[in-house]
Amino acid sequence: MLNYELHMALRLILAAVLGGLIGLERESLNKAAGFRTHTLVCLGSCLIMIVSIDMNTKYGSVADPARLAAQVVSGIGFLGAGTILHSGFGIRGLTTAASLWVVAAVGLSIGSGHYITAVVTTAIVLIVLVYFGGLEEYVKVKQKKLKRIDEIIADRPGQ
Repeated sequence: MLNYELHMALRLILAAVLGGLIGLERESLNKAAGFRTHTLVCLGSCLIMIVSIDMNTKYGSVADPARLAAQVVSGIGFLGAGTILHSGFGIRGLTTAASLWVVAAVGLSIGSGHYITAVVTTAIVLIVLVYFGGLEEYVKVKQKKLKRIDEIIADRPGQ
């Protein structure tokens, strides 16, 4: 029993660490949801998944682990919506909302015992958050250099 509890504690600690890593990146950019929010979302979703699987083990098919996981996925939308702001002609906070959503998925993954998947996902998320912003700016600059040419031709066969 103690081995099981230590294994579950390891899952919770890993969830806090991985969620915190993503949260640190958001915090470094002074986003609405930062280190603590991402850590808590990942930790909470991990705990929900652990409890859900444990309930299934104890009570059989009456307790479906997917039901609680689905509630995390839909419930995180409420928290994510709070980070999205409409300002003038733009919308801000979509990336932070998406990072909260993926952090919840990382927590569910760890809670269900998929450690490598969670670590790889975290690495990919950090690459996207840190490096893809520069790629977006590069593409925007390239788009500004493109010119549009309109050509008007007669409507004849073969044109």
